[in-house]
Amino acid sequence: MITRLLVANRGEIARRVLATCRALGVATVAVHSDADADAPFVAEADQAVRLPGNTPAETYLRIDLILDAARRSGADAVHPGYGFLAENAEFAAAVTDAGLTWVGPTAKAIAAMGDKMAAKALLADAGVPMLPTWTDPDQVTDFPVLVKASAGGGGRGMRIVRDAAGLAEAVAGARREAAAAFGDGTVFIERYVERGRHVEVQIFGDTHGTVVALGVRDCSIQRRHQKIVEEAPGVLPDDVRERLHSAAVAAGRAVDYVGAGTVEFLLAPDGQVHFLEMNTRLQVEHPVTELTTGLDLVRLQLLVAEGEPLPVSATPAAEGHAIEVRLCAEEPAQGFRPATGTLHRFAIPGVDAEFGPARGLRLDSGVVDGSTVSVHYDSMLAKVVAWAPTRAEAARALAGALARAELHGVATNRDLLVRVLRSGEFAAAEVDTGFLERHPEVFEPLLPADRVPLAALAAALAGAAARRAAAPVLAGLPSGWRNVPAVPQVTRFTDIEISYRLTRTGALAEWERRGPRLTDSVEEGAPLNTETPTVELVSAAPERVVLDVDGVRHAFRVHRVGSSVFVDGPDGAASLTELPRLPRPTAALAAGSLLAPLPGAVTRVHVEVGQRVAAGDLLLTLEAMKLEHPVLAPADGVVAELPVPPGGQVETGAVLAVVDPEEDPQ
Repeated sequence: MITRLLVANRGEIARRVLATCRALGVATVAVHSDADADAPFVAEADQAVRLPGNTPAETYLRIDLILDAARRSGADAVHPGYGFLAENAEFAAAVTDAGLTWVGPTAKAIAAMGDKMAAKALLADAGVPMLPTWTDPDQVTDFPVLVKASAGGGGRGMRIVRDAAGLAEAVAGARREAAAAFGDGTVFIERYVERGRHVEVQIFGDTHGTVVALGVRDCSIQRRHQKIVEEAPGVLPDDVRERLHSAAVAAGRAVDYVGAGTVEFLLAPDGQVHFLEMNTRLQVEHPVTELTTGLDLVRLQLLVAEGEPLPVSATPAAEGHAIEVRLCAEEPAQGFRPATGTLHRFAIPGVDAEFGPARGLRLDSGVVDGSTVSVHYDSMLAKVVAWAPTRAEAARALAGALARAELHGVATNRDLLVRVLRSGEFAAAEVDTGFLERHPEVFEPLLPADRVPLAALAAALAGAAARRAAAPVLAGLPSGWRNVPAVPQVTRFTDIEISYRLTRTGALAEWERRGPRLTDSVEEGAPLNTETPTVELVSAAPERVVLDVDGVRHAFRVHRVGSSVFVDGPDGAASLTELPRLPRPTAALAAGSLLAPLPGAVTRVHVEVGQRVAAGDLLLTLEAMKLEHPVLAPADGVVAELPVPPGGQVETGAVLAVVDPEEDPQ
């Protein structure tokens, strides 16, 4: 029986495993990098062991350091979580060779499924349906195809290629990204099915020969080949569901599978099912299966690792519907690149449970207020999951909770998730892996542009209320009040300026918004438009402002951190930066300077100083948060500077390149 479990992972999955261990009375050990020393999962474990360094290669991918941590802490079992070493056969073997209990499938099964090409051959012999696949790019004649990493998952290293001209670069890029993420740059090529659905079957095996399917999940809505919305049970015809269950169980039995695993399939529009891969670990999306079956999958993992038989011998009936979204730190305005920084507030209303199978609204989070989102790891902050008797109710509840959440300090993909959940196509279950490409409207922010000034007005009035509350004298007078009204008060934010005047009683006498130069026909500092809604100030406090807008009351929650102001209102959220009244002079950047959007390493430089480039040409590649970020020429011109060589580390805002734009011949 397991008495002390070491979790060889971090963040949300580490907290998830720790929660079940606490319920079962199992003592726990966390391992952590220096960057994670103050993370919630470290504080929640009974013991914690430092892994010196920050990068995964220095810490969470070091088998020797993790085994040493288990020895020093007295752990008798290891749970790998997902990612990092979870599907590393060498790690599984090393754990068992050290006399520890491995909470996962055998090293043999991991190795068999870890090589995607070998796995396809093995499972094809077991009768599992397959897509045409190639390892030699020169043999590919039928397009479109998908380039995939042989040793990994999570969308990393994946590229869609629609013609032969782009295949070589796609293969090269996939190899680089796969090598960086998994330590193995081997890739293969598979036929790409247009408008296919990504569905998967949760399987579980025990040491007594039982392999059972626990239902089908639909994970079709993806961005950059990474799942962002998952649900169970998948909306499928009964015959397709049965074929998926049978194929998944056959795959598990082919490798004598033990523990939790997921068999992933591509469902073609014609109803044909094709095997994609088998993940020999717990999946990110396992909560939707837990909520619809009532099973704690981590508990089952521990029982199976202890040699106990599975408590279920057949597929349990699904009850209700569960939908999960992956809430990630990403910059929507900058192509959803990963974002870093301090999460000043992380509050999702109406949560019924954390890390457990209790039904309602569930939160599995790796962060709390004050957490730092580091450049060293992936961008996922949390999984938010809703269960309800019907799919429509689950989608509505989840969208509502996300829309009301206070997510301050780091940009997120929240608005995208809400729009997807509220879209008519999602409601009709008309989803496939190309959903986002066909629906660009879901990328629009929740807060309409014409409502941003109201959020800015609320921020300005909240700031005035805060200053009056802190005033040493005459705190009861309205901010800026004079016996003879003169110029209004002005609050300037990065993209908008608010001017207002209050009466002696604190009523809003007038207000106006001004913005930066928006088009060539609008002068700097001119009003955004001449029509503003009629606004009455109902109340203003440092953290809450209520405005009556054309006869309808709107409540705004305002949170200030230094010069940053976060406003959450009925229409959406705004993040503003208040400008100082007397700004300090700053050094001017050279025209055409391209800055690093986040800390990272320059992996490749594709041009030379003096080279002529066209708008959109690839200049260099920045690697950060496990992804490659291309840096493109903003306009036609000549490369004037390349200050960072390949391999160079940069911080946010560092100059990566300077392109002198070509002069207009006119």
